[in-house]
Amino acid sequence: MESAGYSQPGGAQLAMPTALKILVAGGFGVGKTTMIGSVSEVPPLETEEYMTQASVGVDDLAQIPEKTTTTVAMDFGRITLDADHVLYLFGTPGQERFWFMWDDLAAGALGAVVLTDPRRLADSFASVDFFEQRRIPFAIGINCFYGRKECTAEEVNAALNLRKPAPVVMCDVRQRESSKRVLLALLESAKAVAVH
Repeated sequence: MESAGYSQPGGAQLAMPTALKILVAGGFGVGKTTMIGSVSEVPPLETEEYMTQASVGVDDLAQIPEKTTTTVAMDFGRITLDADHVLYLFGTPGQERFWFMWDDLAAGALGAVVLTDPRRLADSFASVDFFEQRRIPFAIGINCFYGRKECTAEEVNAALNLRKPAPVVMCDVRQRESSKRVLLALLESAKAVAVH
């Protein structure tokens, strides 16, 4: 089977880089759109819409009263790792009413980041269950809003009661390097799963 590629002027065949798909999932308002925006090398595609009166009583804003927009389809970003590999990031919508999209978004994913707000750990249970049931490797990113570390990685690991160990990384997704650490932890974990 021939490798995928494209022709350059003069007829030289260049190999297309391998596409690696990563999901960024988690509950409502945990920072998924912010994380993708902080690491994407291209302006991210966002499907953010202003929240309206229709969300009153449906979306819980008690812990995040400043939130005015929400993802209604997905977010998308790209990171070129090297000449042979490109990482594509797909952010899932957090509210339960949009979960019907998750199976399509998860198709072909190498792994996932489950982003978690330490004030609302229970909001990440559905994401953890989704990836565990589908045997998709994942890492937990504990988004320490405004630099507050309200729990430790060990406490989160115990609270989530994971079936198999997964990396748990404290982060601030507004910062590029912090978001990259979560992605690197996921890639290392996915590589270890692939080897076994």
